[in-house]
Amino acid sequence: MLLGDAVSVLEGWNAPDAAQKELREHYLRHLAEHPDGMWRTCRPEHITASALVIDAAGQNTLLTLHKTVGRWLQLGGHCEPGDTTLSGAALREATEESGLTDLTISREPLQLSRHLLVAGGCAGAYHLDVQFLVTATASTQYVVSDESDDLAWFPLDALPPDTDTSVQELAARARDRG
Repeated sequence: MLLGDAVSVLEGWNAPDAAQKELREHYLRHLAEHPDGMWRTCRPEHITASALVIDAAGQNTLLTLHKTVGRWLQLGGHCEPGDTTLSGAALREATEESGLTDLTISREPLQLSRHLLVAGGCAGAYHLDVQFLVTATASTQYVVSDESDDLAWFPLDALPPDTDTSVQELAARARDRG
């Protein structure tokens, strides 16, 4: 069910530029060739789902100082057996990692990002990350999970100086969408 949803989401997504279209085609080839392509055990790459959480005003984003990576990132991670949709996996991850409960998620991805993991249990594998926009519709009082060293709200146009390029691009897409 999750694999079918991922294929449907990616096939139906109107990629915003040539680079994103190329990534979408790569993800679809991966899923066609790997029936286990949604799971962290699939190597050399696997699909992940993440969420750029923004406040209701669309001005700020909640980032995690990731415990393993040591950098400010969007929330998200691996798909789990109970996940039935890719957006549901991203929403689950956002809720688990932030403690926020009144969240709404975009119907389609905001961006795709393929990146090599250099630390943790997936070191040496690529994450084929499908990144969604999630809005905190009520309280912005978060809870730091054990996966993070910290969480913090940052203006979309003033991210921490060492923020990864893919997170900067993701925030720019969220700003442009608003």
